[in-house]
Amino acid sequence: MCTAATYLTKDFYFGRNLDYEFPYGESVTITPRGYSFDLRCGEKFRTRYAIIGMAHVQDGYPLYYDAVNEKGLCIAGLNFVGNAKYHTPVNGKDNITQFELIPWLLGSCAGIAEARTMLERLNVTDIPFSAGMPLAQLHWLIADRNGCITLESTQDGLHIYDNPVGVLTNNPPFPMQLFSLNNYVNVSAKPPVNRFSALPLDTYSRGMGGIGLPGDLSSQSRFVRAAFTKLNSVSGDSENESVSQFFHILGSVEQQRGCCELEGGKYEITLYSSCCNADRGIYYYTTYNNSCITAVDMHRENLDGSALISYPLTDEQQINWMN
Repeated sequence: MCTAATYLTKDFYFGRNLDYEFPYGESVTITPRGYSFDLRCGEKFRTRYAIIGMAHVQDGYPLYYDAVNEKGLCIAGLNFVGNAKYHTPVNGKDNITQFELIPWLLGSCAGIAEARTMLERLNVTDIPFSAGMPLAQLHWLIADRNGCITLESTQDGLHIYDNPVGVLTNNPPFPMQLFSLNNYVNVSAKPPVNRFSALPLDTYSRGMGGIGLPGDLSSQSRFVRAAFTKLNSVSGDSENESVSQFFHILGSVEQQRGCCELEGGKYEITLYSSCCNADRGIYYYTTYNNSCITAVDMHRENLDGSALISYPLTDEQQINWMN
């Protein structure tokens, strides 16, 4: 289960919580310009733009969870179990399998307008990476500073939805997530107004305008709470203020060990939270075990190199001792 969001101050920010019960050995990974991918239903594909994001690298292939390219186009894949449906290859379409989508799109498109055009020709195919790695059931949040869309491949085909909220979680399908906000039209960051009756009811605490926001960890509830937090967030325009506020937005829906129990005594937790300054190509992250923000700047690397660049996660708590 996951939550992804966008945020705009002076710069444009994009990131996500990845919630799961165990990691896959992910790392912050940079794919340089001109990196070659063998498409399963096509010829070799070479990236036009460099990419930075969180990925599990398998046999030299970056299996990205979320990423941004050097032009500021961003994408995150989120679990969409039970609703995602991929299809057999179709003549006349760009047949791209689920794990190829992120490098194919970010390696080709400079912005959301170009991405929309490419996606109109897309058919997400049901070809796995390998026999031991079945396809993840996903849908995607795609954005730049000019717009945001949700991409879903379901039983009845491919759907591209405008996303005016700039937030996505897991199930249900995005139109239902968006519609659910109608149930919270009275929720406000301001103190509530007594509409109950003529009774002299008191506002006895700060924050009562938010009564009614769901507090559970279900994907629908996280969508509502993340949308409310993001759409009401206020911060300065500086990099530190913007990054800090973005992590606070994600913090409103993070998962703590013990609160979402799974079979076998396992627990779903927020393995990492990411915040990418899409304008500057800086990827920030925290992990469950390390709340200190760590950063990787793609422009400090050789983006015309021939090899992937990976930084293992700093996953041990960093504490700044004052005495």
